[in-house]
Amino acid sequence: MKRFYKDVTIADGAILLDGRPVRTPARAKLTLPSPALAEAVAQEWRAQREEIDPRSMAMTGLANAAIDRVAPDPAAFAAPLATYAETDLLCYRADAPADLVAAQAEAWDPLLDWARARYDVHFAVTAGIVHVAQPMATVERLSEALAARDAFALAPMSPLVTIGGSLVAALALAEGAIGAEEAFAVTHVDELWQAERWGEDYLATQARELRRKDFIAAARFMELLA
Repeated sequence: MKRFYKDVTIADGAILLDGRPVRTPARAKLTLPSPALAEAVAQEWRAQREEIDPRSMAMTGLANAAIDRVAPDPAAFAAPLATYAETDLLCYRADAPADLVAAQAEAWDPLLDWARARYDVHFAVTAGIVHVAQPMATVERLSEALAARDAFALAPMSPLVTIGGSLVAALALAEGAIGAEEAFAVTHVDELWQAERWGEDYLATQARELRRKDFIAAARFMELLA
């Protein structure tokens, strides 16, 4: 749509356009839980030109999701993300070649060690893609760590978990045990290894960059909640 406003302000965490509150797609008031996040969302609205481009408003989109999709039933939103505890990327390793095996171990073992210490859990690690069951206590504790988050903390977990394929990596990022760029690289070890060995494919590189932008935006959204 065309830009229809001049001024963007913040009042009690709510985003105002020419003094009127912005509404989510479900018509709730767009109110943010922290001053830093409110300012980031306001900046997205200020940055719009003659036409409003929702694709350039990642913080607004995640805030809308938190209010409209997550807040009404956080448990239902968290449930499909919790299933990644059963199939976490970090637990499925290559059995060859040796340099890929080593790259995975270097990237993934520290995160599993962190989770073991943080949540007092154990992991079943396997070579190949055949499903291996994780201990029930591990699944339950990682699921509880996810479910304990409020709507605004849960909303960015969705892209972090689904893009990375790892609940462990997303939790480590959320708790400051790893940075956003490192977390993205860690969860894309296989793809980056292939590109380094065989060369970049333009379409694959473009798709990875789009995923990276969404991943980094979700991490920033989470950081701004503090």
